[in-house]
Amino acid sequence: MTEVKKHYRSNPHLYRLLAITVLWMLFMAVTRFDKFYTFKNFQTIAAQFPEFGLMSLGVMLCMMTGGIDLSCVGVANLTSILCALLMTKLAGESGVLSPATFPIIVVVVLAIGALCGTFSGLLVAKVRIPPILATLGVNELLTGICMVLTGGAALSAFPKEMTTMLAANIGGVLPVRLLVFVAMAVLVWFMLCKTTYGTKLLLLGTSEKVARYSGMKTERMLIRTYMTSGICSALGGLMMLSTYASARADYGSQYTLQTILIVVLGGVSPNGGKGKISGVILAIILLKLLESGINRFQNISSYYISLIWGGVLILAMVMDYVTGDKRSRA
Repeated sequence: MTEVKKHYRSNPHLYRLLAITVLWMLFMAVTRFDKFYTFKNFQTIAAQFPEFGLMSLGVMLCMMTGGIDLSCVGVANLTSILCALLMTKLAGESGVLSPATFPIIVVVVLAIGALCGTFSGLLVAKVRIPPILATLGVNELLTGICMVLTGGAALSAFPKEMTTMLAANIGGVLPVRLLVFVAMAVLVWFMLCKTTYGTKLLLLGTSEKVARYSGMKTERMLIRTYMTSGICSALGGLMMLSTYASARADYGSQYTLQTILIVVLGGVSPNGGKGKISGVILAIILLKLLESGINRFQNISSYYISLIWGGVLILAMVMDYVTGDKRSRA
């Protein structure tokens, strides 16, 4: 019992998210069991959340430094558009994309994300522009580039071999997109928990001055973090391309706010220096379960989803404030 209490005190946010998730699942079991608890529904959930889930991982890393990345959707859309154009180019006159070109496309995706993220990191670390302004500006810049490349229209006339593969289910059960998300989540977890990067990231978020005096190269650390966030967003863009089977400058516009909600709800402090990937992953799953459950009530408009997300976020923040205040008085 003592160990349980100790673990709860070190992870109160995680336990609260678990409690909310369990309560929601019980509510759906009582009210819409036959419509919610189906294999197809859970398979759809598993296939849909990776695109914004990948972006959330990047936003989480930036927020742990005390900053934020608002360029995730711009990076994702630019990646999907450039990939669509590249696929058309690689297919040539045959119009068929060879599997041998898939690794080339993946490398290009990672390169686009790394370049965009590095650009944001340079603005934050070297030019010292506040992260919220720097990344918002980068997002608008990338969206403008997307508009120029597409003329504001959707790109759909490109070879679909790779996107079809990403949209498929292994054995008819496991979505390929879920495996991509899991692989990236494991990599981020390894970086945070099994390398010095995680310790340095939290120290940087707690106090940049202390981190600098301790010998940390804070500028390099910030650039590396925003570069990683860019890679996460680029992979999210590839998942979006497989979901929509098209690319456009304004796809996923709702994901910017959604990723911030997920990261804060997952227990990452907006001030930096605090956060765990387990809480963020659970928040991703919870919000997707909420959305899927609400859609099962025909008399409730889908417009209420944002309202409920905001309510859950405020409730979690209030509970965190109350429990944190109690711990400070103890």
